[in-house]
Amino acid sequence: MKFFIDTANVNEIREAASLGVLDGVTTNPSLIAREGRDFMEVLREIVTIVDGPISAEVIALDYEGMLRESEPLTRVHKNIVIKVPLTKAGLQACKTLRERGTNVNVTLCFSANQALLAAKAGATYISPFIGRLDDVSTVGMELIQQIRTIYDNYGFDTQILAASIRNPVHVLECALAGADVATIPFKVIEALIKHPLTDAGIAGFLKDWEKTKQTIGSK
Repeated sequence: MKFFIDTANVNEIREAASLGVLDGVTTNPSLIAREGRDFMEVLREIVTIVDGPISAEVIALDYEGMLRESEPLTRVHKNIVIKVPLTKAGLQACKTLRERGTNVNVTLCFSANQALLAAKAGATYISPFIGRLDDVSTVGMELIQQIRTIYDNYGFDTQILAASIRNPVHVLECALAGADVATIPFKVIEALIKHPLTDAGIAGFLKDWEKTKQTIGSK
């Protein structure tokens, strides 16, 4: 499973990239607003950090507006993926952009039927929001499983990009369900590293090493 980071904070992106596990980045209007920086400036900086897909979302809700806004975004770098909402206009824009050779992330997916439509429209990625489904007393992970089954049944190339991930358990369940990508907040990436038994093991090793009175690399 590929790991994307869900943020517009370049410091978080740099740190995650330094771990050697980062495959791409997703942004959205809320994440950009949180940083208080110019959108295009942020994108130009991100593409210098991560050599992978960078999702940049359009704001327009109409077909023509989506296509118009996609043009300056795609000029930033070849790795830019245009992010459109799962609406009628979004599906239309997805089809046209894919015909032009532009990769598209269809976002705000909350049903398997929506995911099926996105795949038929040629979406590069479909972004089901599992955490938000959990918030309304629906099991978000079941949507990942349903989409995986449908896509496998018909050989769709659209990649399942699990979004709205809230915790390490979500990451594990996405991997088990066959998601192609998980886009993960930085704090969750950090949480994936940690385990109390790892910490206890390190403490034990260091305590025993002190007894040897040795130093590695010096005589």
